[in-house]
Amino acid sequence: MEHRHLNHNEFTLSAIDDIISRGKMAEWIELRNYLRSNFKEAKEKILKICKAYQSDKYAQRYHFWRHYVQE
Repeated sequence: MEHRHLNHNEFTLSAIDDIISRGKMAEWIELRNYLRSNFKEAKEKILKICKAYQSDKYAQRYHFWRHYVQE
């Protein structure tokens, strides 16, 4: 996925945020695979991003990923 203003394909915090907020199923599968292959690092990054949205009841995508990572 081409991320907003990013010129790389790495799973940086900005890229993960973009995938969660705008990504389609294919990008979500890539993020899931990244989580499976680099669990500790990916979990930390995803939870850091999702924490910023925890009080927004309409940020369902972020709530989903927070719960997915914690399970």
